[in-house]
Amino acid sequence: MTVKQLRAFLAVAQTLSFTQACERLHLSQPALSLAIKGLEESLGGKLLIRSTRSVRLTPEGESLLPLAKHLLAQWDNTEERLRQRFTLQLGRLSVAAMPAFACNLLPAALVKFRQQYPKINITVHDVINEEVTAMVRSRQVEMGIAFSPEGTGSLLFTPLFEDHFVAVVPPDSELTQATQIAWSTLLSHDFITLQRPSMVRRLLEQELSKQHMELTVAFESHQLSTVGRMVADGLGVSAVPSMCIRQMHELGARCIPLTAPPISCRVGILTHQELSVAAHALRTVLLNTVQAPSLPPG
Repeated sequence: MTVKQLRAFLAVAQTLSFTQACERLHLSQPALSLAIKGLEESLGGKLLIRSTRSVRLTPEGESLLPLAKHLLAQWDNTEERLRQRFTLQLGRLSVAAMPAFACNLLPAALVKFRQQYPKINITVHDVINEEVTAMVRSRQVEMGIAFSPEGTGSLLFTPLFEDHFVAVVPPDSELTQATQIAWSTLLSHDFITLQRPSMVRRLLEQELSKQHMELTVAFESHQLSTVGRMVADGLGVSAVPSMCIRQMHELGARCIPLTAPPISCRVGILTHQELSVAAHALRTVLLNTVQAPSLPPG
């Protein structure tokens, strides 16, 4: 049973005329008759009784009529919805992003995406870096934005930018007068950072360990916003990726470039090999709009 055969049957059943059905479907009478015959053969019996003057449905034809209407309506609806998805007139996309990116850089990119594709709905999961990779790998989301993972396996990692860590200091600290701060100076103050298993925490500990420096933590939190507020209120200092600069400033803290050693990590897009049209469009927007953050002048 084919869609073409069902359309032929429905046209005849609704018009009770082969001539009118041919006009509706733009088919010749032999083609229409062949479609009806093929449908009857596939189902195992007569659906229509045709004479020189009339056409009427058999009991089996009567029972098929509402089913044919439903099946064709479902088919047409599915076809239209898929066409809309391919043309980005309809769709839904799930994205996972580490909080530093989700809070600071993703919203501006989503504004651009929404302007171009207003019918695509997006769900954003702001989760820790390690969970981003896990959600993409298990296909809970189609795309993730995270620091470069140690091993991608079957996933693709497309770099967006190289993010450099900056010092975060209280607004009234003497450190705000410096144009840059060495790690040895920053670590002489009470240090505030994210709790394990945060990638930020792990990266800082690993890179400082290579320089034979120890990260002694006075306060720790799960949220970057809490870290920023603690620093702003004078509890200590911190170091965050530069994509968090605006967030730290909004919380009342100040950011200064960090040196000796400079610490950086690539930020990028994690996906599987194959992407939906909507995911491919968002990937393009991210690559075209997201830039490496920098400290504002002054």
